[in-house]
Amino acid sequence: MSDFPFLSILTGAPLVGALIVAFLPRAKPELAKRVAFIWSLAVLVLAVVMWIAYDAGGDRFQFRESYTWIPAWDAKFTFAVDGIALVMLLLIAVLVPLVILASWHDADASRRSVPVYFALLLALESTMIGVFAAADVFLFYVFFEVMLVPMYFLIGSYGGQRRQYAAVKFFLYSLVGGLFMLAAVIGLWALGGKTFDWQQLLSADFSTGTERWLFLGFFVAFAIKAPFFPFHTWLPDAGGAAPAGSAALLVGVLDKVGTFGILRYCLPLFPEASTWFAPYALALAVIGIIYAALLAVGQNDLKRLVSYTSIAHFGFIGVGIFAFTTQAGTGAVLYMLNHGLATGLLFLVVGMFVARRGSSLISDFGGAGKLVPLLAGVLFFAGLASLALPGTAPFVSEFLVLIGTFTVNKTVAVIATAGIILAAAYVLWMVQRTTQGTLNPALATVDAMRRDLTVREKVVVAPLIALLLVLGFYPKPVTDVINPAVQATMQDVQKSDPAPAVTEAAK
Repeated sequence: MSDFPFLSILTGAPLVGALIVAFLPRAKPELAKRVAFIWSLAVLVLAVVMWIAYDAGGDRFQFRESYTWIPAWDAKFTFAVDGIALVMLLLIAVLVPLVILASWHDADASRRSVPVYFALLLALESTMIGVFAAADVFLFYVFFEVMLVPMYFLIGSYGGQRRQYAAVKFFLYSLVGGLFMLAAVIGLWALGGKTFDWQQLLSADFSTGTERWLFLGFFVAFAIKAPFFPFHTWLPDAGGAAPAGSAALLVGVLDKVGTFGILRYCLPLFPEASTWFAPYALALAVIGIIYAALLAVGQNDLKRLVSYTSIAHFGFIGVGIFAFTTQAGTGAVLYMLNHGLATGLLFLVVGMFVARRGSSLISDFGGAGKLVPLLAGVLFFAGLASLALPGTAPFVSEFLVLIGTFTVNKTVAVIATAGIILAAAYVLWMVQRTTQGTLNPALATVDAMRRDLTVREKVVVAPLIALLLVLGFYPKPVTDVINPAVQATMQDVQKSDPAPAVTEAAK
């Protein structure tokens, strides 16, 4: 089964589905929804089969495919995945059908084409799979840029207030970052043997100055995409304006391309530069944790609040990456997965509240739990998972990041731990102001606020709740896949875990 072209089919299938859905009659929106949902389920089944076929103890990169593309540049359609990419592909495959279900009525009131909306979701899935599966640097760059297009239209055409401003800001920030990467990609090709193949570039030899400049070109693009402080300002606007389902994919998956890119490209290809820039990257990550958490506390908009919490979470991922220990690195990758599940659930539940109330302002709620107790309970659980409560999946990843960082940099670990306290503050405050306390009299006049979780919404939230609980108590199936890839990345950057300290008493 290792010879089966999983990755090219996974990349191409959603795009084919997008074209089919886009050309369905506009007068048949229900047909477009059903076709998109069934198509995304087929992609999920194929992704699960690939996960089962993956050999965690085998080669670092598996399911490799390579097809001639631009011979003059030695650019190829080369796909391959390691454990890091594999978990992200499965996250995409899980989230997209749930987002399609959650977004069932999102496009109905927009007076725009419903088939096009769901076609854009499938097109986004195709580009996101492609960017994680690419093993050719130029192919990665193409997917990195192209995936901006469907998200731009999802925000700009189907979003809420200030959607056009948010869409343009998102696009311009990402495009500027892409220009930095393009310059670095050209330099990498010219100085690295005139090839874009990742494995061949791994053995390229650069001077110290050249390596640092190339690293910086990639890092700026990835820092904007993640986003890390101070490149973060586009995310609250985009997350606040995007439809809830699109925001779940934006923050839950698309932004992970930044942290994935650092692990896949910056660290292995530029090991000396990665080490040299690490203190600065750690400083930005720690500032982002505290700064974003403080801003989240003061937000009155639910979707912007969730966006700011994600900036803080990306700070934890950055700390885990640049601590250069296996524990912290595994924790960072696991955080990428768990954050996608937890924040995806949080955004989708927030979207359910917003759809009922017609507003995302916290001040327009208050006591909503008295009207929709099940929905309020799911919001509470999603909030607890977001603040990494023990027993939920994010706790495991956050614990690994902090303990792996503490062994090499106690100061960074201690400061980052303060972010956990702030997370409890902004999450519990959000839940209290939204669902607890005295019932807001205005809610009693909104008929939709008396409708608790529907069957469709239960189907959306149940798998995410189950995954967050299962991985919270038993993350081994995922860590077994991640660990070998992280260990290989640490070897690329020539880092080894510190030897455990032995006290005199132990002797």
